[in-house]
Amino acid sequence: MNGIELPIVLTAGIVLLLLFCVGFIGIKIKIPGVILYILLGIVIGGLFTDNHLLYIAGEIGIILLFFMLGMEFPVKRLIQVAKKIAPAGFLDVLLSLGVTTAICLLFGLDWITAFLIGGIAYATSSSITAKMLESSKRMANPESEYMLGILIFEDLVAPIVVAILVGLTAGDGVTGLDFSIIVLKIVLLTVFAVLLGTKVFSKLNRFCDKYVTEDVFILFIVGIALSYGGLALYLDLSEVLGAFLAGIILAETKRTEPIDQLLLPIRDLLLPLFFLYFGTSIVFGEIPMLPLLIIVFVWSIIAKIIIGIVGGKWFGLSKKVSLRAGLSMTSRGEFSVIIASLATAPIALFSSIFILASATVGIVLFVYAPKITNKIYPKKIKVKETAAT
Repeated sequence: MNGIELPIVLTAGIVLLLLFCVGFIGIKIKIPGVILYILLGIVIGGLFTDNHLLYIAGEIGIILLFFMLGMEFPVKRLIQVAKKIAPAGFLDVLLSLGVTTAICLLFGLDWITAFLIGGIAYATSSSITAKMLESSKRMANPESEYMLGILIFEDLVAPIVVAILVGLTAGDGVTGLDFSIIVLKIVLLTVFAVLLGTKVFSKLNRFCDKYVTEDVFILFIVGIALSYGGLALYLDLSEVLGAFLAGIILAETKRTEPIDQLLLPIRDLLLPLFFLYFGTSIVFGEIPMLPLLIIVFVWSIIAKIIIGIVGGKWFGLSKKVSLRAGLSMTSRGEFSVIIASLATAPIALFSSIFILASATVGIVLFVYAPKITNKIYPKKIKVKETAAT
């Protein structure tokens, strides 16, 4: 903490107790803990700015979240989803990234800044959406596979967008070769994960059965998740992508249920710290370009709803389920924060306000998506007619 030097253990204890308090309040007033953790981060941001321990703990939490998500997608299932999700994924790029960039250009921004804001508005928050799907018990709903497919597609595209922006904002530019290298890294990392899963880990069924109850086994599992996430970072890609691929590797053991039970307490302990840290990164001041901010914010929601409705139909979902998916994908989060960190001070503030508003409204829309869709597409009640006797 700034100003007062407290022992790390005491600081950690205070943070966990604060998280418990706001999480408990969230349970009582029926507000998702995610948004309360972010708001808590904003309130105590001055005390924990650039706190390395908080950052690392949150990173591990988000890595475990996506590692566990990856375990839900063995290679065969992933291929099936990829084939079905590609059209909707490209529509997402066009509407969320392309149209947003065009709107910014119409407001007179230079094309680098416009593309940067487009990047911020592009990717749905995988962490918020995945956590909300799980906590609301909607993971088994028909739209969850489509939504997770979109998140995966975005996690593949977003690192490319980040890498391009890093080159552009540094003034070095990005050549065709640089772009090709980024894509090649993603392909190689994915292919290596598939080969590891299908050729090596698919043969470790008995090993898992024998040692899954041993204390040391959790070191093996978490080590794989962090190592592959770290490998992705080493390659200048997203640790979220690496963690998801690590989950795919472990999925081939066909022993994901006991592994889930091992990781769940650790993930639930560390994941709130990610949202807390996200909140501490938001710094307020005079709001720049307010009209543009409002338009980009509104369009970002409309774009995701369109992607849900149109892309969901392409994916094979009903109109009602497609709309529910679109309403549930409007939050922005971790990738938007990464891109915003590349911006100058005024654009960084613009981005922080957009991300916070998007995360807040997105969570509210997620919670009320079933009720909204039920009102628009009410259940048809079949009335049985009985013959008069």
